[in-house]
Amino acid sequence: MSSDKQDKTRVVSAGRRKEWTQGIVNPPVWRASTILYDDVAHLRASGARDTHHRLFYGRRGTPTQWSLADALTELEPGAEATLLYPSGVAAIVSTLFALLSPGDHLLVPDSTYDPTRNFANGLLKRMGIETTYYDPLIGEGIAALCRENTRVIFLESPGSLTFEVQDVPAIVAVAKARGIATVLDNTWATPLLFPAIQLGVDYTILAATKYVVGHSDVMLGSVTAAEGKYAALRDTTYQLGQTASPDDAWLGARGLRTMAIRLEQHGRAALQIAEWLKTRPEVARVLHPALPECPGHEFFVRDFKGASGLFSFVLNGGGEKERAALIDSLEHFGIGYSWGGYESLALPIDPQRFRTATEWKAEGPAVRLQIGLEDPEDLIADLERGLAAFTEARG
Repeated sequence: MSSDKQDKTRVVSAGRRKEWTQGIVNPPVWRASTILYDDVAHLRASGARDTHHRLFYGRRGTPTQWSLADALTELEPGAEATLLYPSGVAAIVSTLFALLSPGDHLLVPDSTYDPTRNFANGLLKRMGIETTYYDPLIGEGIAALCRENTRVIFLESPGSLTFEVQDVPAIVAVAKARGIATVLDNTWATPLLFPAIQLGVDYTILAATKYVVGHSDVMLGSVTAAEGKYAALRDTTYQLGQTASPDDAWLGARGLRTMAIRLEQHGRAALQIAEWLKTRPEVARVLHPALPECPGHEFFVRDFKGASGLFSFVLNGGGEKERAALIDSLEHFGIGYSWGGYESLALPIDPQRFRTATEWKAEGPAVRLQIGLEDPEDLIADLERGLAAFTEARG
């Protein structure tokens, strides 16, 4: 399909092959475990060829899954193919399993998503794979941390709690010069805001649970591979038995069609609220990549097409009790994990618990906000009440 379409057009049209839609707008839900063959010769022939986009066994997918996977591939110029997973964590784990072996070395940013760190410190360590955590702002300086046995540099930009923006092109250049694979968790931006494959990343991961699905009701993950990188990922994924259900893929495809306009609203409202929080005396600082004071902002301006709806702020003093008073008083913000849905969320975060390569110093406790699709003026009024509760709790 043409690669010169605008993003809003691509999210509507991508993955809708006629043989999968069968003349209707949305590809139907093809549920299958067993696939029947015409005869033994047909069965033997099917098993001897590439089963990508061919009915073989339910775990290898049906047109429902292939449609969403192809749509995500089309959103990444320069990509070869995409695989779906039952969660974002499953996508991360499968990619690292595909690229690492006992005795290898992995580099991971200190700002990474906690389950990624848990996997590196857990199963990968048990397998004899060593992980070094690095300052997310290291840029080309990451060359000093690369070893002869470094096989993967993992990136997450911005970080999911503290929102440092990485110099992805500089790190990719170091990796390519040394034959090291690069893997990016691109959930915050999606390919609509950060075209990772186009910028040289080998594998880009989405927790599609978030902005792709967009409705807080499905667990789903994806990995999109650059040209020549897909086969290793596919083989490991098949061996691990990883698959996403056709019903979940169908809901992911349905959410994808509105992702571009939802991201615009999330991003616009989040920046408005972040700017308002900057003016409040109860707030020490706001961690939003589009704000000049956010670490790595210069890379955001250079590389990103826009911002999404997730950011954090640090309170000006106080402690756990005062932070809880703020969050508990909010009406329009739910309290819960995840993000990317239509509803706003507030979450207490404690980045210092997870840092090992860098030190997190803050003026007070921090709160992460997911800005949903509510009117931002209502959310601002809600946060104003929350900050009043914070002040009252401080006495």
